[in-house]
Amino acid sequence: DPTPRINEIRRHVDLWRAIPDSRQWGVTPETERLLKHWRNHEFQGIRPFFCQIEAVETIIWLTEVAGILRASPSRSEFRGTHDHIAGANAQANPELLRLALKLATGAGKTTVMAMLIAWQVANAARHPQRQDFTKGFLIVTPGITIRDRLRVLLPNDPENYYEHRDLVPKDMLGVIRQAQVVITNYHAFKLRERESISSGARRLIQGYRGKELDTLETEGQMLRRVMPNLMRLKKVMVLNDEGHHCYREKSYDADEGRLTGDDRDEAKKNTEAARLWITGIETVKRVMGTVAVIDLSATPFFLRGSGYVEGTLFPWTVCDFSLMDAIESGIVKIPRVPVSDNLPASESPVFRRLWERIRNRMPRSGRRSRQVRDPLDLPTELQSALDAMYAHYEQTFHSWEDTGIETPPVFIVVCNNTATSKLIYDYVSGFEYPEDEDGTPRSPFLGRFDLFSNYREDGTRRSLPRTLLIDSEQLESGEALPKGFREMSADVIERFQREMRQRTGDARAADNISDEALLREVMNTVGKKGQLGADIRCVVSVSMITEGWDANTVTHILGVRAFGTQLLCEQVVGRALRRQSYDLNEDNRFDVEYADVLGVPFDFTAKPVVTPPTPPKPTVRVHAVSPERDRLEIEFPRVAGYRVDLPDERIVAEFNEDSALELNPNLVGPSITNNQGIIGEGIELTPEHLENTRVQTIEFELARHVIETQFHETGQPPKAHLFPQARKIVRRWLDEGYLKCVGNTYPAQTLYREIADMVGERIKAAISDAMRREDSAGSDRIKATLDPYNPVGSTGVVNFTTSRTNLWHTGQDRCHVNTVVCDSNWEAEFCRVVERHPKVLAYVKNHGLGLEVPYTLGAVTRTYIPDFIILIDDGYGPDDPLNLVVEVKGYRGEDARAKASTMRSYWIPGVNNLKTYGYWAFEEFTAPFEMQDNFDTLVARLVNHQLDDYKRLNFKEMLAASPLEGIEFARARDFPKDIEF
Repeated sequence: DPTPRINEIRRHVDLWRAIPDSRQWGVTPETERLLKHWRNHEFQGIRPFFCQIEAVETIIWLTEVAGILRASPSRSEFRGTHDHIAGANAQANPELLRLALKLATGAGKTTVMAMLIAWQVANAARHPQRQDFTKGFLIVTPGITIRDRLRVLLPNDPENYYEHRDLVPKDMLGVIRQAQVVITNYHAFKLRERESISSGARRLIQGYRGKELDTLETEGQMLRRVMPNLMRLKKVMVLNDEGHHCYREKSYDADEGRLTGDDRDEAKKNTEAARLWITGIETVKRVMGTVAVIDLSATPFFLRGSGYVEGTLFPWTVCDFSLMDAIESGIVKIPRVPVSDNLPASESPVFRRLWERIRNRMPRSGRRSRQVRDPLDLPTELQSALDAMYAHYEQTFHSWEDTGIETPPVFIVVCNNTATSKLIYDYVSGFEYPEDEDGTPRSPFLGRFDLFSNYREDGTRRSLPRTLLIDSEQLESGEALPKGFREMSADVIERFQREMRQRTGDARAADNISDEALLREVMNTVGKKGQLGADIRCVVSVSMITEGWDANTVTHILGVRAFGTQLLCEQVVGRALRRQSYDLNEDNRFDVEYADVLGVPFDFTAKPVVTPPTPPKPTVRVHAVSPERDRLEIEFPRVAGYRVDLPDERIVAEFNEDSALELNPNLVGPSITNNQGIIGEGIELTPEHLENTRVQTIEFELARHVIETQFHETGQPPKAHLFPQARKIVRRWLDEGYLKCVGNTYPAQTLYREIADMVGERIKAAISDAMRREDSAGSDRIKATLDPYNPVGSTGVVNFTTSRTNLWHTGQDRCHVNTVVCDSNWEAEFCRVVERHPKVLAYVKNHGLGLEVPYTLGAVTRTYIPDFIILIDDGYGPDDPLNLVVEVKGYRGEDARAKASTMRSYWIPGVNNLKTYGYWAFEEFTAPFEMQDNFDTLVARLVNHQLDDYKRLNFKEMLAASPLEGIEFARARDFPKDIEF
């Protein structure tokens, strides 16, 4: 941990700075003059921040006072610092001397680089014999965006910082112009082919020569291409902007074996980039020589895949101005993150760790990402987060308008891959539907949010988009856009090309710029009046918005990706930290500015957590006891799905308690999220703008959704003629109170696709029940379809081990399996109740048994595993028992309702209509202290021949088809005489 050494250096610098007599500073006259200028000059614009001056002072002190660049320190008291930095570099960078400056995002690293260049050049011009000064500078960046933005470091640039920010005295500008500055992105270090030879010609020549054909550049040729202006110098200083991307990885990978999927791919990509970067700098050192390598970064930590523990601070870090320091001093915006919400059951605010809730429902990268998915099918929690953020963005947008700020605030969404980003982009900004089967064009979806929509109300596209889709990593590499991304962005690129022609008056202006450069220009001018990106309000980005992206109008960030470390969280949050205004108020301070963040689990005071090893737990074998208990074997059908024949002309619905839908934060995500910064004012994020949605709109959209999803057979058009009837049924469902909104939720949230699917499933079940009860033919409308390869399951296959300790050892005359693994004490109580009842023939816990019930929740197909199967002697003899499926449930949420509804409306009638696996019924037990009484009452009803509807209906059908067969059926089961035949 280099922190103690950093604090020691800071103490030395503080004491050195406090020396009143500048002749005792131990620096050159040029350095002395620059230090006095930075500390005391009356700057016309923004004066250098203390953190910027301190960072430069640290490098100056280490170089001129402590002699860190020499073989030995200038004084013995600096030996510890000298040895620490030398040792840190010997271990990680044996060919280089690196010094890292940790400066929070928004603290002004560009200004620090300009000050360092000015200090070096001023001294190199006056003291050419000194080996620790140079006029040559190689600035290496992680991408093209930063490379282009750092042009202000070129002394001859019209907007150079030396002159425009008064960083040097006026009479020193001529000396500064002697600096030779080359700015490049690290990708330029990759050796290129000197000759373009086709693969076939290459194989032919290699076969003729009998050896590999070498057409790559040499290291010297690469350097002459990258930095031709510096080749005549003896030494250069290397400045690594965002230097945490540059390191030599260890042979041992601390993350090896723990990373999978996207995390492993990201680590591999980090390692390859870092290897290319540091190899290039080592080449510069070998061929030309370097004075030093200065790393500037807000997060100079080792990345995943480096071989070091991820998040370890570079040991050669010599100055640390953290994000907390930047926030407290007011030079950046204050990030506000969720600290609480109205979903108290969750361990942390839901929108703080959004990805954990939705990751399994989002498209993955790779081949599967090419599958077409509906943008309206985003997870409910993600839609709620977007609604909550948009409601606050809308307020901010109008507040800026009223204040007279000419560019809009910017909302950025950081995604994990292009499949996710495209879905969110379409959902937010709108998209074109494919034509109907008959070729009729459909009106476009205009976008979920008016301020972000790329379409006008009449369905035409806006001349300039308000929302931009960006693959930032691809753009920064300088490579050509992938075909898929180019196709996704084709329309936007065309519109920006048209805008460029109009602005320049040159019909061929857009032909002289590549698509990649055009998109970079748009991205880099977001929030800048009069430029291509001026009107952008929302940016949907793959991976993370590029480091160095200096838009200062970002006010909202939503993370839709995994954030494995606080390092990544800080990098993403940093994209919103640049202040919108640096004007001082009446108190000579900056006014406070905020950035609201959801989906990024950023922790202001995060510390590493070490997990102690856990000893193995003892296990118990759970198995069928054969052959001793084979008489208690229970068999069951393995249902794969349901076939439902709904009417074609007329539909009616019969609602019951399972038709109700309670819209609450558990279902849609928090409706009130409290965002707080480490200091400053907090806010509440709510989707309150949904309150204005008309009931008629909700009714219309839900009825359309029901027809399109529940009355739509594959290959057939939806039954549109049923829409008026469906609309009346939906209106009844709303008017009769089956929709209940609690916890600050709104009826409009039923239009979220997942919630709309839940409504559709309830209405379809109500229609199915009503039609089944209305006519005798209705009983056959539902049939279960079985697994064709394994249609029947049995208790005889149960055989597994468990480390669970809540066990119930079964009675040898009640259960085929030796032990019940209880999920709760309620289940243990239920086992006691079942085993004591004389009418119970056998029972089994559905654990390792394989009874699975397919059901849907919000259009997502899921699997329900009921708790128990019980065979009950209901009066028809032990050879024809009632098969009772039981669920022991405490809290009955929407998921439990969907399961129960599926059992009662589909599984039970579907299996009974097969007339092959006996009679089945379903029951829920929700009151633990009344379990015995409720079970006794249930069994008494069954034993007293209170036939359920399905038994009555099946018997009536049998009588209608064949009276004699029906009578024989009744006699064989000893039907009581009071049942009317």
